[in-house]
Amino acid sequence: MDRVADYRIRVKGEVDPGWFDRLGDMSVRIEKEGDETTTVLEGRLRDQAALSGVLNTLYELHHSVISVERLRDYEN
Repeated sequence: MDRVADYRIRVKGEVDPGWFDRLGDMSVRIEKEGDETTTVLEGRLRDQAALSGVLNTLYELHHSVISVERLRDYEN
């Protein structure tokens, strides 16, 4: 499916705020539970290429992806 959708992506660790502009228009929040830190990104991406771009950026930053959820689809 190559359409606009809302996503939630969870990664291990804390993404440096200096990289937020490379993550599209996704909101970013940091969750800490004990010694574990997780970064949660949520937002609307225009297509699979945009999702791939966000995931590639996280890979380049050496963050392990915990999960990717497609929350809602939109008609083009």
